[in-house]
Order: sequence, then structure tokens, then C-alpha cells
Amino acid sequence: MVTPVEPVDWKLAERVAKRVGGHEPFLDSYHYRNLAPELTDLTAEAEGLVAAETGIRSMSGAGRARVTTRAGWVEVNVASFQRLLRPITHKMAERVSHSWFTPVARGVSGTELGAVLGWMSTRVLGQYDLLITEDDRPEDQDILYYVGPNVMALEHKYGFDPHQFRLWLALHETTHRAQFTGIEWLRPHFLSLVEEALDAAEPDLEHFRTVARQVIQARRKGEDPLADGGLPALLATPEQKAVLDRIGGMMSLLEGHGDITMDRAGAARIPDARRFARVLRHRRNSATGLAKLVQRIIGIEAKLNQYAAGEAFIETVEVHAGPDFLNRVWESADRLPTMTEIRSPQKWIDRISSIPTPAA
Repeated sequence: MVTPVEPVDWKLAERVAKRVGGHEPFLDSYHYRNLAPELTDLTAEAEGLVAAETGIRSMSGAGRARVTTRAGWVEVNVASFQRLLRPITHKMAERVSHSWFTPVARGVSGTELGAVLGWMSTRVLGQYDLLITEDDRPEDQDILYYVGPNVMALEHKYGFDPHQFRLWLALHETTHRAQFTGIEWLRPHFLSLVEEALDAAEPDLEHFRTVARQVIQARRKGEDPLADGGLPALLATPEQKAVLDRIGGMMSLLEGHGDITMDRAGAARIPDARRFARVLRHRRNSATGLAKLVQRIIGIEAKLNQYAAGEAFIETVEVHAGPDFLNRVWESADRLPTMTEIRSPQKWIDRISSIPTPAA
């Protein structure tokens, strides 16, 4: 039996990420101590508002809010990455020699991943984590995380009303939880797509060489090889690209639905919602220099575009076919839009119109 070889030095990645995350503002403030109980209450309020707006209710009971630090967020995501990549780790152990992952190579990949996670830890405000699926750690599953230092720093920088802003954030994260725990088939479908993408991964050096040649040719033509998903999409095999198209369509829908729901569900309680949205949209798009390059390489820039694309898809479908027609997207996995349909909503409308509505 071949012993699995970890492609990343995970401990190093975690140490680097925490170092890059740097100083955590407001941890010593007495206001920080009040953050957890307030976000617990606001999360419960947000879940009720989301259910009233969307008609989608979690089948897993009430959500649990957890305020964490940047370092805590790093630990959660390193654990998720380890579990997510476990299948490909075993595949690599079976198909390539241990020399492929020398201590130097593992250290380089650990440093690179740590740098990315550390930078992201300074930006993320909230996260619904559905990738932690270990049965022996139920206390760490189905959690709504809020990165407290980042939330408070943003409130301070822009003079946000804390209560309004925190409810606004809670609405977005609880919408995602409602999607994955209130639509019975969605979570297993998403995880099956991730597994399918990883199963298609091949430790093939010739494929990497082919990709490198394609990048050089694209640059010579004045094209941007990183525009459509960054390095992950660039390195994907044809089989993986087909799966990534389905994942991208689904995530665009979910992110757009999250943004639209947070605005509509909180309309009566959050007068400053438009300002929050404007500031965060500018924040998403304001990266320059090295930060922007990192976003493009790892695909974050493409993910940020999902928000706008998903919102535009939903609004177009509602205008041309009505809100009730849009709800057909939740009927089954084959009703989800692809990225092509996200960009051309009429194609999705035409396809779904040809499918009979399920009997009540």
C-alpha cells in the first residue's frame, strides 16, 4: 500500500497565513466582547427575514453564529482544504513517486497557499462553511462565521451603523445557509460536483507543459489567459472545465441570490443598505498592483464577477418570466443554470419553459 503524500505542508501554510494576516484590530476593545452575543441574535433575526422573503427554510434547525479572528478563520479554511483535497492526495500517492513532493516542493506550496489565505483573512467578513463534513466534529459543522476584527475595522473606517451593518452581513450568510440546508438536493449536488472535479484531476506534467505553451501563445496574441477563472481554470482538464462551468453557474446564481435577498429582506430594517452595497462593491473591485494580480491568478477576480453576473441573471429572469418562474431553479439539479445561461438568461428561460412544472 502506498502511503499518501501530502502535496502541501499544511502546518507551514497555517503559520504563514497567520503571519500575513498581521495585526488584528479591535481585539482588545470592550466592543469586541459584545460582538458574539449581538451576532447570535442578528443571525436568528436574519434567518426569519430570509425565510419570509424567499420561502426557503432550513431543515437543520437554527443557525449557529461564531465570531472568529483572522487566525481562527485561517485554521477553519486550512482544515477545509485538507479535507477537500484528500481524494487527490490519495490519487497522487498512487500515481506519482514521492520525489514529486520533495520537502522543498511541499514547502513552496505551503508558503504560497499560506500567503493567499493570509491575504484573504484580512478581507473576508463572513462565511458559511459547508465543506467541513467530518462526522467526528459535529460542533464545527454548519457554522456561520464572522471575522470580528474585519467587521469592526470596516465599520470604523466608513462610519457604518454597527447594528445595521451586522444584520446586513447576517442576511447574506443566512441566505447561503438557507440555500444549502433548505433545498434538500443542493448541498449533496454541490459536493458531488467538487468530487467530480477532483476525480478528473491528473498529476500529469505534460498537461502542465501544454498549458504553459498555451499561456505564452495567448500573451503573444494580446489575450488574457487568466481572465476566465484564473490559474485553477487554466490548469483544468477538459473534463474539469465542464464541471467548473456547472459549478460556476451554480455559484453565480447563489451569490447573486444572496446579494438580492439581503437587500430585499432587510429593506425595512436597514436604511443604509444601499451605501453598504456601494462601499463593498467598490472594495471588491479596488484591488491594485500585487493584490489585483493575486486575485486574478487564484481566480478571486472571476468569483467577484459572479456576484454581478448572478444578480443580472435573476433580475433579467424576473423581468421577462416573473419571480415564480425563477423559483423553478430550485426544483432539481438539472434546473440550475450553466455559466453560459447565466450570461444569456433567455437560454435558461427557453430551456426551462420546455420542461413541465412538477405536480404539486
